[in-house]
Amino acid sequence: MTKVAFVFPGQGSQSVGMGKELAETNEKSKRYLEQADQVLGFGLGQLILEGPQEELTLTYHAQPALLTVGSMIASRLMEEGVAPDYTAGHSLGEYTALVASGVLSFEDGVSLVHKRGLYMNEAVPAGEGAMAAILGLDGQKLKEVTDAITAEGNPVQPANMNCPGQIVISGSKEGVAKACVQLKEAGAKRAIPLDVSGPFHSSLMEPAASKLGAALAEVDMSDAKIPVIANVNASPVQDEDTIKGLLVEQLYSPVLWEDSVRTLLELGVTHFVECGPGKVLSGLIKKIDRSATVLSAYDEETVQAVVEAAKGWS
Repeated sequence: MTKVAFVFPGQGSQSVGMGKELAETNEKSKRYLEQADQVLGFGLGQLILEGPQEELTLTYHAQPALLTVGSMIASRLMEEGVAPDYTAGHSLGEYTALVASGVLSFEDGVSLVHKRGLYMNEAVPAGEGAMAAILGLDGQKLKEVTDAITAEGNPVQPANMNCPGQIVISGSKEGVAKACVQLKEAGAKRAIPLDVSGPFHSSLMEPAASKLGAALAEVDMSDAKIPVIANVNASPVQDEDTIKGLLVEQLYSPVLWEDSVRTLLELGVTHFVECGPGKVLSGLIKKIDRSATVLSAYDEETVQAVVEAAKGWS
């Protein structure tokens, strides 16, 4: 029996023009851009469609932009009769999953992630934090090295457990720089600095987490109609209070993406549909399990390709 998971990408997947074709060919899709503009009070839709890329990439723009386009795509698929049994998202993508699962309204979701981006930006001034992808090193060895550097006063920790052989670290600029050197000495094949605006999913995000908790307390949320796999514990959640607590924790905790995909596989998921620009999650899922069926939906043509493929699912 076919079981489907919709998965939603996080920051880094944004690109100018994402969702453009859908907005031009479908009135409901276009309305997502208009609603986002109304909620936020500025032209996010124009930024998504026309850029510039540097503005779109700013944390507090990228987050609502990706949630808007991901929600647009998921909505189109569900209108066409393709519905998920589970949802999951990578970091920011978890909020798009919560919209798709009925926990958050789109309007509340786009407002919340805009605030989340602002809080994250305020927590650590640009240039003081960093992230890097570490390839080819065991997770336990990586943690030993980062723990030792943190104990010396330069915080750094595992941030994204993405797939076998790929772990992203996050922390202070000095901590990440030291870790890159020491992790290569410990056997890592590569240490690749990431072009990000802050040390996401590290202890340095705790000031942002307290502000996010206050914002979440004011938002109406519902229990999930479709189970969501939480980043923090890689487990399915549906209870709204549990979800709120996990979203606060998510800001300074590692994203357990590999474990989340394995949980979905254990739950019987056979088909993954990445709803959003790019194919980052599709690539990670194939590295976790080569036998998984992975499809990407990011424009009208790929949405229709998923719809057509779904006709053969039993």
